[in-house]
Amino acid sequence: MLRTENVTMKFGGLTAVSELSLEIGKNEIVGLIGPNGAGKTTAFNCITGVNAPTSGKVIFQGEEITGLPRHQVTRRGIARTFQNIRLFRELSVLENVLVGCHLQLRANLFEATLHLPGYRRRDREARAFAMSLLEEVGLAADAGEPAVSLPYGKQRRLEIARALATRPSLLLLDEPAAGMNPQESVELMHFIRRIRDQFGLSILLIEHHMQFVMGICQKLWVLEYGVTIARGDPAAIRRDPKVIEAYLGVE
Repeated sequence: MLRTENVTMKFGGLTAVSELSLEIGKNEIVGLIGPNGAGKTTAFNCITGVNAPTSGKVIFQGEEITGLPRHQVTRRGIARTFQNIRLFRELSVLENVLVGCHLQLRANLFEATLHLPGYRRRDREARAFAMSLLEEVGLAADAGEPAVSLPYGKQRRLEIARALATRPSLLLLDEPAAGMNPQESVELMHFIRRIRDQFGLSILLIEHHMQFVMGICQKLWVLEYGVTIARGDPAAIRRDPKVIEAYLGVE
């Protein structure tokens, strides 16, 4: 589904990511972990077009997308959420999801301005799809509420629903369990598995919550100061001396 080949991102004299090569298969849930400042979000930014890598390649479904602008990456089927939730706070819950749906609308300015029948039909279809997504994430009852009024956990779900509205085949989640209590984290784990199965997604996630990561990911890549220090299944990563040292240090 996705492959990066020696992706490197430098900011002046600082190397934030060094020769990252990872692979995500169809319907896999893969974790990208590491201490603060390891380069995880920078890697996400290189994949999604926020930053053009200094060197290396990003291959998605057999096509090189290295350095493409964000909207073109999204059109090809990659969606993401952010470490700090980025909702349109004053728009309603439904309107936030409709923003994602508009990527799929095919209407020109003339049709939209005059509200011609074709545009109205596509708009109804988008609203129906948005409501179905809100049903899936348990937010249908909140559809008319301002996004800013939702509690933290629901805002996380809304951001995921908006990403799903772009109809992706690969979903990138940046610290989805941040700020959640243990019960909410368990519920989120079940939720992510369910949307993976229901929408046929591959998922790449960043997360510091180790119990969450070990419980949901099939494969893990571990970064430290931008360098890959380990990769493998959760059981192997848990025992890796380099990973233990990166997280806990040594005497």
